Amino acid sequence: MRSAPVDNPAGAAEERSTLREAFDLALAGDTLSAFGGVIGLGRTVDVSTAEAIVAHFFEAVVAPGYDEAALAMLQRKKNLRILALEELSAPSAQTRDIRRVAGGLLLQSWDREPVKDWKVMTTRQPTEAEWRALRFAWKVAEHVKSNAIVFAREDRVVGVGAGQMSRVDSVHLAARKSASLAQGAVMASDAFFPFPDGVEAAAKVGIRAVIQPGGSMRDAEVLEAADRANLAMVFTGTRHFRH
Repeated sequence: MRSAPVDNPAGAAEERSTLREAFDLALAGDTLSAFGGVIGLGRTVDVSTAEAIVAHFFEAVVAPGYDEAALAMLQRKKNLRILALEELSAPSAQTRDIRRVAGGLLLQSWDREPVKDWKVMTTRQPTEAEWRALRFAWKVAEHVKSNAIVFAREDRVVGVGAGQMSRVDSVHLAARKSASLAQGAVMASDAFFPFPDGVEAAAKVGIRAVIQPGGSMRDAEVLEAADRANLAMVFTGTRHFRH
């Protein structure tokens, strides 16, 4: 689920027993910012999910397909754009991302490289539940504008800090968005922490594990802060850094 003006995800959820349950969890990630946003769904939309969608104001919804009754319900919603994409294929290795710049275009590779060498850098290892949450958080962080921070659980986003001038500001924003849901959650950062303050701020609100690229001149200080707070920290060696 994206908030339309800045193209950042307001919420996300996956692998629920019903599409309606996943929608409700994604919406709960930030109900305020979801207003007027765009919904992306990975399954055929059923009536229950359509009922939840029309209860709010969204600009558009995109999904692989729609049940007949669900489509009729959505079509009655004023100013809601309804799109069907039967297959969303991942970009190939040859695919390039095109960005407009002054005087021309910037051609660059997609941020789709699989992470191969994740390394636990702290004394404490992530639990199995934390590993699942870290993988999910890292996946979502790819789609958040830098400086990007994502607070998440195993299957849902609970807070996003996007596009701030400093990384610690993004942590504070994610913490404010998540409120009490940060307790026991994990944090993903799209690029390294230049100082320990971001990790320290996350620990204060209950974050238990962190995933980040590493590569800062102060990595040792950041890891010391994580160890003091008994956090698990994983380095990916690869950053997202979306602009």
